[in-house]
Amino acid sequence: MMEQAPLVSIPEAPVPDHGTAEWFVGADGATLRAACFFPPGKPRGSVIVSPGRSEPIEKYYEVVQDLLARGFAVLVHDWRGQGLSVRALPDRLKGHAKGFKPFLSDYTALLDTFEDRLPKPWIAVGHSMGGCLTTLALARGEARFSACVLSAPMLGLDTGRRPPRASRALAWIMARAGFAGDYTPGEISDPFADTFATDALTHDEARYARYRSQLLANRDIALGGATWGWVDFAFSACAWLRRSPSVEAISIPVTIVAAGEDTRVLNADLRSIARRIPQGRYLEIEGAFHEVLIEVDALRAQFWAAFDETVDAVVPVSEAAS
Repeated sequence: MMEQAPLVSIPEAPVPDHGTAEWFVGADGATLRAACFFPPGKPRGSVIVSPGRSEPIEKYYEVVQDLLARGFAVLVHDWRGQGLSVRALPDRLKGHAKGFKPFLSDYTALLDTFEDRLPKPWIAVGHSMGGCLTTLALARGEARFSACVLSAPMLGLDTGRRPPRASRALAWIMARAGFAGDYTPGEISDPFADTFATDALTHDEARYARYRSQLLANRDIALGGATWGWVDFAFSACAWLRRSPSVEAISIPVTIVAAGEDTRVLNADLRSIARRIPQGRYLEIEGAFHEVLIEVDALRAQFWAAFDETVDAVVPVSEAAS
């Protein structure tokens, strides 16, 4: 029996009904957190939700409610290095990573741990970093899913005015020259210094404020800027997906939902990956910022329309209700 883990609950974002969090063990013995939620009645299937960089389980309560309303059981998890899962460095605010293989081993351990409780079919949902790692898992042989829907997945990094090759080379050098655990230039070490005006990843100020309140209710779930090690991981993960023929072997429907005004990932790379997946599909939400799932209602609705179209083809609503 796994030990129960805490979840942050605040008046504007209570813990969804019929769910609990617990600790589970990663592939190398790391202590990680995940939470399961179940709809009333027989579940239609299960959705495994993988958040983006810095995002804890709590940020996805509204997404959990959206999925429960569709009749799905839901599993959400904290990647290593964020939320209440184990942190890699003594300074827990540093967003750090040591390559993508530990993340993928943890993902396998997550699915193995909860497999007996999650009815099939399984649907994968991932945002940003979580979308990248989900795609990597599928390309490297994870075969338990029936469909996948990704929100602005990190399949290519937007380096702004800096040439991508130079940025990747610098990250590779710094990560191997004793600076892997240092913040990259310009990264904010204090996540509580962010504001809606300066942290424009959504147009929805109320949803942004709700998440800030969750962080203030338990500062241990917060994460600061990225280290050179994390940036090196991100570049290497994207590079693997660009060059590996295994992407063409992904056999399930994969819908990639891009944000039209994204400043974190390159939509051209998302479009390219979607074309290489046999049942891949790319669509772009005009006017959306990177955090599609906490955007304003009209933009979120477009994501959910894409989700429903993808998933209904795998498990029709009429069939699920029978």
